Amino acid sequence: MRFDEAVLSRETIRRRRYLEILESALAAVDPYEAVAAVLRREGDTLKAGDRGIPLVGFRRVLVVGAGKAGAPMARAVEDCLDSKVAGGLVVVKTGHSSPTRRVEIVEASHPIPDAAGVAAGSRMLRLLEETQADDLVIAVISGGGSALLEAPAGITLDDLQAMTDALLACGATINEINCLRKHMSAVKGGQLARASHPATLVTLVLSDVVGSPLDVIASGPTVPDSSTWADAWAVVESYGLEQRLPAAVIERLRAGLAGAIADTPKPGDAIFERTQTIIVADNRIAALAACARAEALGYSALLLSTYVEGEAAGVARVAVALGKEVQASHHPVAPPACLVLGGETTVTLGASPGHGGRNQELALAAALALDGTTGITVAALATDGTDGPTDSAGGLADAATVARGRAAGLDAVAYLRGHDAYPFLHATGDLLLSGPTQTNVNDLLFVFVEPG
Repeated sequence: MRFDEAVLSRETIRRRRYLEILESALAAVDPYEAVAAVLRREGDTLKAGDRGIPLVGFRRVLVVGAGKAGAPMARAVEDCLDSKVAGGLVVVKTGHSSPTRRVEIVEASHPIPDAAGVAAGSRMLRLLEETQADDLVIAVISGGGSALLEAPAGITLDDLQAMTDALLACGATINEINCLRKHMSAVKGGQLARASHPATLVTLVLSDVVGSPLDVIASGPTVPDSSTWADAWAVVESYGLEQRLPAAVIERLRAGLAGAIADTPKPGDAIFERTQTIIVADNRIAALAACARAEALGYSALLLSTYVEGEAAGVARVAVALGKEVQASHHPVAPPACLVLGGETTVTLGASPGHGGRNQELALAAALALDGTTGITVAALATDGTDGPTDSAGGLADAATVARGRAAGLDAVAYLRGHDAYPFLHATGDLLLSGPTQTNVNDLLFVFVEPG
């Protein structure tokens, strides 16, 4: 079992079933298995998806990449190609390492970049700039890669950290955050592909972005970038960040808008002629696996959407409303029911935020909407096992969560207002604790409805 059993202290049988459904979702997007399913060796040919790549023409194979799932993905490539792998470098979040034989695994900070990520970015660029036409580069990319792999362009690490802080605090989406990151970097937005050209480049992607846009996942280091300097500036204007971002960031954006700095590589650029990109796992695969397990356990399961975005507290209220509809009208399915949604919500933080993450905030907001009801449980899960800067994967709330907090002298409304969900859910026994899962395919939201 992946999840800490503390959350099972109440309604044990039901909660164990709920956790079994969540665990099935995680198992379906195991990064090692996902890579092994699309990358296989047949004699002297490497099959990457539907493409066959003759190995005899390459003098060496290098593995590079970044993201929370990077270590098991790299190990799967090693197991497929064995001694053909000459080496490589993959950056993962601190605590997300696992053993590899030939590929070096480096840990760095997430979601705020640090010096380790910058050093790794510099080393990776040097490694790739030495490649030639008879080299094969396999890039393993997963969620978190944008913060983990860095090579600031025209700004300092301090500037980059301050920019990331401001974007996270204002509630910017991952697409918007990565748009600015790409234009402040020498590795993002297709620039890792530029460094590896003219080598053959195969990219294996574990998607953590709604809709799986390739140029947004980990800021698209190996694919054409659709965003422009104008798009980056629009994010600044949308959130009123001109006076809140470092001067060097604003100066670089203005220089880009004026044409003084080249934009990131675009579709049609010759550097992408020998590249291939495969999505090996995503949010939908995890959600469908959860539905299948729920059905096997006797629930009427339905995947409603994998495109959920918006403020976590608002999404929570919608989730509870969906549960109440199932309870009252048996629509769109009858109880016992399991509704599944995927995506990624945001939280707009105040001046002095507490401790928590978007899934914990969603669970606490759902608990308030469930107060006084019966038979509905909402679970919000970060599939990487780390929701925000905490050791929690999210929360599981039911009709008694608020009452349990009240009995402990805690005011749920005050904790939600202060974006301080972690201590509240910890006190009520409603935190989901799994530890790092080494996968990352966005968030999953479950609405469980039991018969009346």
